[in-house]
Amino acid sequence: MEEIRAAALAALAGADSDAVLDEWRVTYLGRKSDLTNVLRSISSLPDEDRKTVGASANQLRGALEEAFDEKTQALRAGPGAIADALDVTLPGRRRSGGALHPTTQTIREITNAFGAMGFQIAEGPEVEWEKYNFDALNIPADHPARDQWDTFWLQEPGSEERSDMLLRTHTSPMQARIMEKTDPPVRVVIPGRCFRYEATDATHEWHFFQIEGLAVDKGITFADMKGTLFEFARRLFGPDRKVRFRVDFFPFVEPGAEMAIDCFKCNGKGCSLCKGTGWIEIMGAGMVHPSVLRNVGYDPEVYSGFAFGMGVERIAMLRHGIDDVRQFAAGDLRFLSQF
Repeated sequence: MEEIRAAALAALAGADSDAVLDEWRVTYLGRKSDLTNVLRSISSLPDEDRKTVGASANQLRGALEEAFDEKTQALRAGPGAIADALDVTLPGRRRSGGALHPTTQTIREITNAFGAMGFQIAEGPEVEWEKYNFDALNIPADHPARDQWDTFWLQEPGSEERSDMLLRTHTSPMQARIMEKTDPPVRVVIPGRCFRYEATDATHEWHFFQIEGLAVDKGITFADMKGTLFEFARRLFGPDRKVRFRVDFFPFVEPGAEMAIDCFKCNGKGCSLCKGTGWIEIMGAGMVHPSVLRNVGYDPEVYSGFAFGMGVERIAMLRHGIDDVRQFAAGDLRFLSQF
């Protein structure tokens, strides 16, 4: 066993690669090694020698295994191994930094644009009462306009009947909430998440962000609304933008309009982004309906106002050329790292 120890340690000292180490392990610790043969022959020794020889052989095996492990670690941590694994002349790897989600970026840009025009920013609950989501906005239970909003209704605990609570379908409920607690003048924009019970595809999501705007005071006219939204379009999409208003219907405004800007990709000539029309619709707007003012305690003979609403993801899709709204909630870093 002393001869085995001496030969094994001498051979291990000269090992200079993983292949040589593996060969050494087979030769001195493998099933056909001299040390293994010694251990197997212990049973044939006289009784008085078995204990001494067995203890010495096991001690030798433990010492060789420890020497093998130390040699392996030293070889893999040596200068040669480091040189093979890492080129120290290369520049260091830059740490990847975090960034705001494109939806958050767009919300901040929109709210900053209106903030510069004197609008305050407010937020509201995502779980809303039917009173604020529909009734206060001139959409009673029998109003056909309710069919436009596919609603997530909430149930009372232990009951199969729906309650008067729901996941808000738009940010407009905050119009009524703010006017209930605030005396005119009112100038506010409200960003927030909304929910619709509908199938998802490249242009529809069951949850999305909207930004609602409201201005109420004495003497506010449709011209004030047009001027405000025109200034917003120039701030967000560039100073050369043109705007177009066309009549549209929304239950909580009268008259109602849709606002479009001339296509910033083709400058109104017609392209794939604007579908050949030269115009891109970006929001709905209108003068606050007298019934809505009356519902919150404002006198429509004294006060008037305008409201508007836009989809945040739609604005981001237009600005960045994104063709699938589902990308915003997918959590794919390949998409998010572009912003």
